[in-house]
Amino acid sequence: MFSGSAHPKLAAEICAELGEPLLPVRSRRFANDCLEVQLQSNCRERDVFLIQPLSPPVQDNLVELLLMLDAARGASAARVTAVIPHYSYARSDKKHMPRVSIGGRMVADLLVSAGASRVLTMTLHASQVHGFFSVPVDHLHALRELAGHFHDHDLSESIVVSPDLGNAKSAAAFATRLGLPVAAGAKERLDDHSVRITSIIGDVADRDVIVLDDEIAKGSTVLELLDRLRELGPRSIRVACTHGLFAAGALKRIGEQPDVLEIVCTNTVPVPEEERTEKLRILSIAPALAEAVRRIHNGESVSALFDAPRSE
Repeated sequence: MFSGSAHPKLAAEICAELGEPLLPVRSRRFANDCLEVQLQSNCRERDVFLIQPLSPPVQDNLVELLLMLDAARGASAARVTAVIPHYSYARSDKKHMPRVSIGGRMVADLLVSAGASRVLTMTLHASQVHGFFSVPVDHLHALRELAGHFHDHDLSESIVVSPDLGNAKSAAAFATRLGLPVAAGAKERLDDHSVRITSIIGDVADRDVIVLDDEIAKGSTVLELLDRLRELGPRSIRVACTHGLFAAGALKRIGEQPDVLEIVCTNTVPVPEEERTEKLRILSIAPALAEAVRRIHNGESVSALFDAPRSE
């Protein structure tokens, strides 16, 4: 087990769950700003796991992961699994305008070319990105962890709301776990910085709303959704996501909304201490990733994790 520099705390939690040491990695920059990576433990004929979410700075963390993969392959590892809790390039999943790159597929090709034998990831922005890889992919989700958190709330008048129809399937699965109805926003993306939600499909009046999204970056979608929800008179609002990127002060802006009682995310990416608010709750997905790693190593079913009861 090795970790890049993106999220060593999560890597340490995964290793603690497995009872395995997190082995050292030396990473340095040359004078020309190029990276060099050395895995400082024997990899020959070993089952190697490299843990690195593609969180900001994404390009630095991606290149570091590519170099780690190459180092493991060059050290004669028997198999190299890239554990990527957040695959940020999943947002680039289609050609939505002329002469635009499909980054999700290109980066998948880079990872495989660098030496990835397998990929373990969580909550891809678009499920079809799974098919961009030419090696096996184990695609986990955090619905069990998120649902476990909300089980402790009074859900008698609650409803799950997806910000858009693209995320409605995941929201419906989440709602099923909680025994709740589901609603969705009709969203139109204007550009990378702004969206428009014209209506909410479903009845949220006098309900305790749980907004569920896969990731929150700048928060423009959530803030736009909050405006539409307020027009319909919900009783309370909570916001949940898997990947809490919270770029450009998004966490502060959402936290300042007086009707938002709670913001819940997982630790797939690090959230700096100085940016956290008292409304933020961070759930650990280290146990789920650790169990997936154990099953991959032992040749057991990973899909069985989705049906397993949540351990308290």
